[in-house]
Amino acid sequence: MKVVACYSMKGGVGKTATSVNIAYLAAKSGLKTLLIDLDPQGASSFYFRVKPSPKKWADRFFNAYEALVKHIKASDFDNLDIIPAHLSFRNFDSLLAGFKKRKSRLKTILKGFKNEYDLIVLDCPPSISYLSESIFMASDVILVPVIPTTLSERTFEQLMDFFDENNYPHEKIVPFFSMVQAQKSLHKSTMEAMSARYKIFLASAIPYSSDVEKMGEHKAPLDVFAHTKPANAAYTSLWQEVANALAK
Repeated sequence: MKVVACYSMKGGVGKTATSVNIAYLAAKSGLKTLLIDLDPQGASSFYFRVKPSPKKWADRFFNAYEALVKHIKASDFDNLDIIPAHLSFRNFDSLLAGFKKRKSRLKTILKGFKNEYDLIVLDCPPSISYLSESIFMASDVILVPVIPTTLSERTFEQLMDFFDENNYPHEKIVPFFSMVQAQKSLHKSTMEAMSARYKIFLASAIPYSSDVEKMGEHKAPLDVFAHTKPANAAYTSLWQEVANALAK
């Protein structure tokens, strides 16, 4: 079983769209996939038409994987299950603060799914926190969408510095360019500069697209309603690169 975290310190970079499309494409490829929506906003749960339990249960999330099993819901697609987010997930940091081994807690919990799933996809909230560090420990690949702008470049540098300062392995970080507008000279120059500085960027880039915005309207991954569109082709290419990284 492998774990992919769709993570960024910055919001509004296409993290949830990536989580939804990667989870769907992984399931379509035949992998038994579980998407865990860790963001209390619950956007990826919404895209898959999955509603959370009306009861608060965040206080039991890190106790044992059996607590998570009770909240698994089937999606409309073969091989794809969802654990939807709950607003109470906003309290995860204070909950993790109570554990002695908080950094490894999520990894320990997810190990319980190793005989049931081939892949776990984590849709992560945009922050640096106890939860983030637990995610870094639990993940095999940390998929980081980066808009090619100055602020997003700075945010990515901060993430790399944080990994250095805390001795987390850089090898887990797998960045790619997101919401790219090829006609913008800033996007082009930023992509060239960052790709030259960081050799770890994937070749696939996700274009800025109205089709991605329509995912909320259709409540579905791109492949379902925009199969022939460039954005779907870009996510399909991205998934192939992620699958190759997981196979190493």
